[in-house]
Amino acid sequence: MISSFFKENDLVCYCFQFTRKHIEQDCATHGRSLIIEQIIDAKRAGGCDCGQNNPKGR
Repeated sequence: MISSFFKENDLVCYCFQFTRKHIEQDCATHGRSLIIEQIIDAKRAGGCDCGQNNPKGR
């Protein structure tokens, strides 16, 4: 569960600047997270590199 790892305003995706709150609101609005789908699609296409952008290196 995402809430056990991230505080409300912690960045989940450093490439697109999405926070836990953004993802929770997205789920509430759409019944699933379109943001997570966007991140997954971007990673597959090589357009998301949170491993490099995250200051913790993950």
